[in-house]
Amino acid sequence: MKTIVILHGTMGSPQGNWFPWLKQEIEKLGHTAIVPKFPTPEGQTTRNWLKILDEAVPAYDENLILVGHSSSPLVICAKLQQLEKSVGAVFLAAPFIGDVGNAEYDELNADFNSFPFDWELIKKRCKKFYIYRSDNDPYVPEEQGRAMAENLGVSEIIIPSGGHLNAETGYTKFPLLFKELEQEICGQ
Repeated sequence: MKTIVILHGTMGSPQGNWFPWLKQEIEKLGHTAIVPKFPTPEGQTTRNWLKILDEAVPAYDENLILVGHSSSPLVICAKLQQLEKSVGAVFLAAPFIGDVGNAEYDELNADFNSFPFDWELIKKRCKKFYIYRSDNDPYVPEEQGRAMAENLGVSEIIIPSGGHLNAETGYTKFPLLFKELEQEICGQ
């Protein structure tokens, strides 16, 4: 049995976007899905989010899959860097590294972006990374999104006209991510 932990981003919640739908689809397969609530905007720090993530995750091992949206991929990478063992897979939707050009969000995400990432170590702590990015994200400049893929040494999956891959742009379901997640879960 796999455990899949789904992380929302800045100003997000477990009930937002495609998270409830993905949780339901995972549970239909007989696996565990956890969608923790992170403090945002107040209390939004790497340390606080890592503490909540650690409370939610039963074990960091090959049976764990992490899914993050927007700013939470930064927290996932920070956690991977701390691990002794590898996790099974990581799925990142609309990720970014660095400022995105929105003063409010850049301030809220400043602590995440200031984490001293060791990309070589991070790559060793996950068997497979998937990165989904839209070609018209209104919040994340293309170069900031691409930076995550480049640092992890993986190709991006570009979604035409997907916006920020959130409910605002129609993403209350994410079939493409689920299809690839299901293949990871089932070991295909």
